[in-house]
Amino acid sequence: MPKQLGTKQLAQNRKAFHDYFIEERYEAGIELFGTEVKSIRLGALNLKDSFCTVKDGELFCHGMHISPYEKGNIFNRDPMRPKRLLMHKREINKLQARVMQDGMALIPLSVYLKDSRVKMEVALAKGKKLYDKRESTAERDAKREMDRVIKERNR
Repeated sequence: MPKQLGTKQLAQNRKAFHDYFIEERYEAGIELFGTEVKSIRLGALNLKDSFCTVKDGELFCHGMHISPYEKGNIFNRDPMRPKRLLMHKREINKLQARVMQDGMALIPLSVYLKDSRVKMEVALAKGKKLYDKRESTAERDAKREMDRVIKERNR
């Protein structure tokens, strides 16, 4: 069977862009079991309210919900179990140092298939305050209004 090439978006954490300023993005593999991979390929996962932590030099994703595979019976795992993320040791150490010093957070942004492997995009992010969220909403609304006016004038 030929290997699938390219990328396919499976899930996205849209709330992360509302709640955080995204500083840097990283790609990480995910350590999964067979039924979890099958469930993910069906798009049965949720990244809302998920976050990443570094413990003993390993990176883990908490709060990522993978629905049990329908035909998996006894082989299904706990949907909310912490998933280990696969990155180089020096990258993990760098991320841990930034999180400890700068008060930043590691947030999963998306899960996608890359050449038939499940990958996760992890962001180093800084939390937004309430006034920052209002400002972002106001900017987005103003941009929408300008685009609408330009579209009307070009008719």
